[in-house]
Amino acid sequence: MTKASQFVVSHETSATWRLTFRNPPMNLLDPDTIEELLQLSSAMQADKQLKIVVFESADPDYFIAHYDMSRAREVAEKSGTPAWIEFTTRLAQMPVISVASIRGRARGAGNEFALACDLRFASLDKAIFCQPEVAVGLVPGGGSIERLPPLLGRARALEVLVGCEDIDAATAERYGLVNRAIPDAELDAFVANLVRRVASFDRQALGAVKRLVNRDILPPPEAVAESLDSFRQSMTWEGWKRRAVPLIQRGISKPGDFELRLGHHLGELMPPGPDVGTA
Repeated sequence: MTKASQFVVSHETSATWRLTFRNPPMNLLDPDTIEELLQLSSAMQADKQLKIVVFESADPDYFIAHYDMSRAREVAEKSGTPAWIEFTTRLAQMPVISVASIRGRARGAGNEFALACDLRFASLDKAIFCQPEVAVGLVPGGGSIERLPPLLGRARALEVLVGCEDIDAATAERYGLVNRAIPDAELDAFVANLVRRVASFDRQALGAVKRLVNRDILPPPEAVAESLDSFRQSMTWEGWKRRAVPLIQRGISKPGDFELRLGHHLGELMPPGPDVGTA
């Protein structure tokens, strides 16, 4: 086992890795997380025996809370490509099956991280999903706009993106956001059994099937880059400027009820009123 700054990496067998995200106090994703994921993805690509990797969280309340908005203006780039897009593209294209085992809240970039994985299994009792960006005057920029419609269909994707409500695991399964919602007491055993099965199969066959499935489904990196550009632009909009201060005052990015019930509180953040600007 080797330890990184925000991930504990367990090489369980020659064919399997387990990566446990740990970024107290509430598992915010930040530029350091993305840089570490890039380094881990390079190691995954270089490991010719690796067949399957599981991402999980050390925090039972948060799989990945969301992006750390205090660092949203930082741009981590490598070879001219935004680092987040480079990581998610690598994850989708490498001949390794990626699994998100989700307990707690996966909101914003946390949900987009789960969407970037090949397979998603959620705790029926403890997993919650949300894309909160529109509620705070922003545009999602990490891949949800591209990945949700093929999974959910246009109408349900729009519901998730513009409704900005917390979605429980049962609804997420029914909508197609996750493969399965599994009782929490059974989640670990289910994922472990899947990992054992996949790890027993031939790596060449696994990689070939993943490549062929990707042909007409994977969003092109330039489409995700366009959404990321829109996210950056939205940080200059009046809607975000009006909401930033109330968000901070109410407790965004801090442990507490506001974050635990973020989907609920977003609906009460600002009173209904006229539009403050146009895109």
